[in-house]
Parts: sequence; structure tokens; C-alpha cells
Amino acid sequence: MAKSCLSLPPGGGSVELMHLDAGIHYSDLLAVPRLAQAAEAMGIQGLWFSEIAHDPFLGAALAAEHTTGATVGTAIALAFVRSPTSLAYLAWDLARLSGGRFVLGLGTQVRAHVERRFGMSWDRPAARLRDVVAAVRAVWRCWREGTPLRHQGPFYSLSLMTPFFTPPPFAGTIPIYLAAVNPTMCRLAGEVADGLHVHPLHSAAYLRDVVLPAVDRGLRRSGRTRSDFTVAASVVIVSGEGAGWERSAAQARQTIAFYASTPAYRGVLAHHGWGDVGERLSRLAAAQRWAEMPGLISDEMLATFAVLTEPSTVADRLRQRYAGLLDRVSPYQAFDPDDPLWAALARDLR
Repeated sequence: MAKSCLSLPPGGGSVELMHLDAGIHYSDLLAVPRLAQAAEAMGIQGLWFSEIAHDPFLGAALAAEHTTGATVGTAIALAFVRSPTSLAYLAWDLARLSGGRFVLGLGTQVRAHVERRFGMSWDRPAARLRDVVAAVRAVWRCWREGTPLRHQGPFYSLSLMTPFFTPPPFAGTIPIYLAAVNPTMCRLAGEVADGLHVHPLHSAAYLRDVVLPAVDRGLRRSGRTRSDFTVAASVVIVSGEGAGWERSAAQARQTIAFYASTPAYRGVLAHHGWGDVGERLSRLAAAQRWAEMPGLISDEMLATFAVLTEPSTVADRLRQRYAGLLDRVSPYQAFDPDDPLWAALARDLR
């Protein structure tokens, strides 16, 4: 597909502040200190670690150890494959190691992965995730206040904690962000969490029409306002020159097709009238016909779910699309200090 087929939005945009974050991806843990330090030196304000091919807490620990100011967090760790007490210990230690810079980001993953890849149970995900958050905070409260551990929820019951098993004190706060796509989970995040990790498969319209109104309903239930809550998102970006643009667009189509094939994310497509495309992608994925899937992502879909821009204008495009919608933005691309896109973002989006 020629670059000229893709229409870029007009220039300009809001000057509203958004924090620039980076997803730190690596094949070897030994690379994390170098990447984390390079990102912080460029002025990137948040370093996120995902649970894909590595445990995100190990990378987060290395980043916390080798940086001094950037937020460090999981985006996301899988909530249902660990006990709430295990999550409480991990987050507590990382908060102490980072001097209060750690954010515990949790998500559910889809049922097949939790049950078949991890061998854990997955049912009533919204209710279970609510119980995870309450249980983790009950453990923290026990450690902070020296009170007995008491949590009785529909999935987790915690009632034993002695001084021998209590970690050293930590006086700061440990924010919890939840990953969400559909309205129920977005409302839950607004009600019980400190922030939201928006899925890479999103559009500005879906954020405006579905995600944020659901978050606001949750915030009202908890007696809070939008100013008490952080919305962070990973954003698919198409950028480059010549063949670089073509490669970037092809990668973006592949990413969008992969995520759009997941039935749990069908609502994002349906919001734009593309529910039938999601069904076709699901059938192709079930048949493992992966190479055919990007061909179903039209130019219109690409422009809806990705930001199309030259490196020199990427900051303006992000501000224009996400002004008033996001507080923190991270390109879906892995952080690379030698990539002109990252250099442009670090220079212009502060």
C-alpha cells in the first residue's frame, strides 16, 4: 500500500500536557538497565513492563534500581495467575526499591490464556478483579497499621499475617491501575483503582464515547472525580519515510488484526461498524491463517486505530488526537533510543 493512500490529519493540536512513557521490551534482562537509563536520560517519564514473554516484575526491579526519577510499573501483570498476597509483596518491595515510584498495573488476560497457558481459574473476571484489588489493599493495610489481616471476599479469604512475615515499612502510596477495554471493566477501574491502562486497540471516539463515560460512572460511585484518576494508553503509531513507512504500516496492520481477532475486544470494532471484520479475523486466527489477517485492515481502520504521522509531527498528532482524553501516552513500539520517532517524542512531547 502506498503511503499516499493514507490521509494524515491536519496540523496543529492542543498544547495540553501529556506524560510521555515507554514500554521497555527486551529479549535479555541484561538489556533493561541500559534501556531504562537511556529512556530516563531522554526525559521519558514512565517505564512500563508487560507480561508477554517475561515476568514484568523482574524488569521493573532492574529499572527501579537503575533510575532515579521515572515512574516504573507493570502494564500489565496478570492478576489471576498470582495470589493477592504475592502481588502485595511484589508491589511493596518494588515501591521501597524505587523510592515510591512503582505502579502496580493489573489485568485479567482472556480466559484461554489464564486457564490453558497458566493452569489457573478464570471466572466472573470483573468480580474477581475487584476482589484481587481489595485483597491486596487489605494486606497493605495490615502491614501499615499493624492490624490483623482480615479479607473475606467471593474469591479470596485472607486471615493470617504475623510479624515474622511482615516486610519492612513503606510510608508512601502504591497506585493500582487496571487494564480495561469494555465498559464493565472501565467502570470497575474508575470505582476501585487509581488509574486505567487503555488497550492498544482503541480509537479516540471509543475513548470519548465508551471508556471515559464508564470510568466517570465508577468514579462517581467512589466519590471521586476525573482529577483523582490517571488514564494511560499505549498507542499504535505509523511513521517513517519511504520503505520505513511501509514497514511501519504493515506492522500496525498486523498488530490491529491480531488484537481485533479477540472476541473480548469486539466492542471496539462494533463501535465503528466493523463487527463483521472482527468475526472474520477470529475465524482466520482459529485456523492459524495469520498471514491473511492484516489484509482485512482497511486504510480507514488503520487511520482510526493508529496515529499516522511523520516523526517531526508525531507530538502534535498525539496532542491533537488525545487532548482531554489521556494523561499518559506510550507508543506501542518498543523503546529504542536510536529511533528518530522516540527522539522526536522526547524532544517535543513534554
